[in-house]
Amino acid sequence: MRVALVLGAVLLLVIGLVVGRVTTPVVTSPSTLSAEAGFARDMQVHHQQAIDMALIIRDRTTDPEIRQLAYDIATSQGQQAGQMFAWLNLWGLPQVSPVPAMTWMTLPTLDQSAAGHGMNMGTAAGATAVAGATAAASAGASAQAVTPGAAMPGMATSADLANLQTLSGVPAEKLFLSLMIAHHQGGVEMADALVARSTNSDVLSLASTIVTAQTSEIGYMQQLLAARA
Repeated sequence: MRVALVLGAVLLLVIGLVVGRVTTPVVTSPSTLSAEAGFARDMQVHHQQAIDMALIIRDRTTDPEIRQLAYDIATSQGQQAGQMFAWLNLWGLPQVSPVPAMTWMTLPTLDQSAAGHGMNMGTAAGATAVAGATAAASAGASAQAVTPGAAMPGMATSADLANLQTLSGVPAEKLFLSLMIAHHQGGVEMADALVARSTNSDVLSLASTIVTAQTSEIGYMQQLLAARA
């Protein structure tokens, strides 16, 4: 009787393990050419420029509102950039993209409204072909058509940054606000493009946070800029 009970318990344990393996969902990490990986790489670069501008203006102004805004931008975007860096490590993917920046924004959207000209981004040949073409098909999914390898949406130029470093006081504040408003608008555009192309809950959560936070900051910065007109 005792042997039968032991054998029964062992059998139940084995059945439980087998059922558990069958019913446990398989978690698939994004591929290196996925929208999630492209977003994580490009948004890190985009965030880093915002951090750089925030640090510049903190040295060029004594205005408490501007300095607090700059601090908030630098800390929040620094944390988010670190999160995206960690994702790529977790997914076993390189930090540097094998294709030009923003290529992921030419991928088909979930509703297929932007079909990427039918190219297969699952292959290196398809990725190269997309990288060499403009993304006319993605115009319906983002604010503007995207050209892989071109400047990311909202990015300030080297001349803009150099000019910011030569100014101080109100002139520096006005230029910073103008540049950061455009930068945030570009960041929102990129986050919206990811939302249209992903079902990954972690990445979608961050993208939604970026849209909400940066949209709010755009409104605040527009008020600050109007007060300095």
